[in-house]
Amino acid sequence: MHDPRIDQLSKQLVGYSTAVKEGEGVLIELFDVPPEIGISLIREVRAAGGIPYINIHSLKLSREMQMGATAKQFETITDVGMYQMKKVDCYIAVRGGMNSNEFADVPSEKRQLAAEMTRPLMNERVNNTRWCVLRWPSDAMAQSAGMSTEAFEDFYFRVCLLDYSKLQDGMSALEKRMTEANDVHIIGEGTDLKFSIAGIPGVACGGNFNIPDGECFTAPVKDSVQGHISYNAPSIYQGTSFDNVKFEFKDGKIIKATANNTDALNQILDTDDGARFIGEFAIGFNPEVMEPMRDILFDEKIAGSFHFTPGQAYEVADNTNRSAVHWDLVNIQRPEYGGGEIYFDGELIRKDGQFLPEDLKSLNY
Repeated sequence: MHDPRIDQLSKQLVGYSTAVKEGEGVLIELFDVPPEIGISLIREVRAAGGIPYINIHSLKLSREMQMGATAKQFETITDVGMYQMKKVDCYIAVRGGMNSNEFADVPSEKRQLAAEMTRPLMNERVNNTRWCVLRWPSDAMAQSAGMSTEAFEDFYFRVCLLDYSKLQDGMSALEKRMTEANDVHIIGEGTDLKFSIAGIPGVACGGNFNIPDGECFTAPVKDSVQGHISYNAPSIYQGTSFDNVKFEFKDGKIIKATANNTDALNQILDTDDGARFIGEFAIGFNPEVMEPMRDILFDEKIAGSFHFTPGQAYEVADNTNRSAVHWDLVNIQRPEYGGGEIYFDGELIRKDGQFLPEDLKSLNY
């Protein structure tokens, strides 16, 4: 029996997240997901008057391609992808897959080559289309979240179908405060960071880019970050699991980095010059996402969290940092995770995960 929540999700992705209009091209990319979501998206794009195009991917095949990656191979892949991306107005990607560690045994130099060569394609998508990316629920995701498969599916649709309009006033207020602020100070367990965001706009995200959503982001002035941070949410990057990631900064650059796998961590940070600088600072506030599950599209939206991202900056909130890396590492500041405080220009904006100014309180979980 067809799950009606799939059609609800398609309506949200097409009608709200990407706001498809008559005659617009929409590229739908599916990664190891059931055909039902693809069929639903195609029908919804047509109902909106758009023109659907579809690419089908497999993580297992992608792994095999990366195992023997060459520059010529990924140059061609990027050229073809760029041609296609420039022909469409909107992009929707639904990413499934049973194994989040599928790329764990791909040599690091091959992963880095693929990331470097395809970064222009990602930049084209991010900067020049209306886009939305989301995961598809799987047994592996349920296991990572510590839930039964049925309970996780209910959680997934509840989170993804959140009515983001209820957060709009608070998101707009936080975006304004972030845009007008000059200096940020973050204090927490193992964390004491100071940096400037002067002249770099804040951008509120409420279901327009990722599903689930619920964050407001900017970027630090590239050479302004001083201090240290200890991330308390686990992460997976390029197929490798990381815990207890810690960075020390001087003049914006990560000068010391440790984790459960320090060698692999530093290999990522040595991908290029920009990987040791921060490209994004964001505050998460999705009230339905409370615990980390090693899936960054969920974890970066955790209520009471922030993420501080080594690597590429977004052009809409640009500090000029360029890198093949963009790794959203998360720190949760709710009391059960050690608490913490965020200050804008000396004003306490959030304490222990709760916003204090009146115009931001609607974002509290």
